[in-house]
Amino acid sequence: MKQEIEEFYNKKFEEIKHTNENGIEFWYARELMLILQYSKWQNFERIIEKAKITCENSGISIKDCFTDVSKPIISGKGKEELIQDYKLTRYACYVIAQNGDSRKEVIALAQTYFAVQTRKQEITEKEYSMLTEDEKRFYQRNLTRKGNYSLNQTAKKSRS
Repeated sequence: MKQEIEEFYNKKFEEIKHTNENGIEFWYARELMLILQYSKWQNFERIIEKAKITCENSGISIKDCFTDVSKPIISGKGKEELIQDYKLTRYACYVIAQNGDSRKEVIALAQTYFAVQTRKQEITEKEYSMLTEDEKRFYQRNLTRKGNYSLNQTAKKSRS
């Protein structure tokens, strides 16, 4: 059952991933917010602010990771309004997950997903393609094991 839940959320994270004209992947904060089970933008925005501080303290450009964008919506009164959103890099999503509500299982799944995806990016396609099928399976299994360990630790914390 845990494997099915993990696969479900991995698919969800992939479904909301966007790619710009230069082939750079990004996620919209408001779409990520819903998958991470935050119902109010104000609550999620606090997590974003914590993540920005983490980036700043790590010497990583906030502007590079969190691009301000506004989106038009139609309000309940039929009036068009602009709402704040962000284009997020993979790293920004990972840091948001790290700062999220650790009592939520989906937060642990997000941490695992973005950590695994980041690690995959670190290994070039050429390096990965040079691995034997057994080495690829071992590599994937090791990443999954680490992700499951993180998920287990989060679950233990939320029970406390």
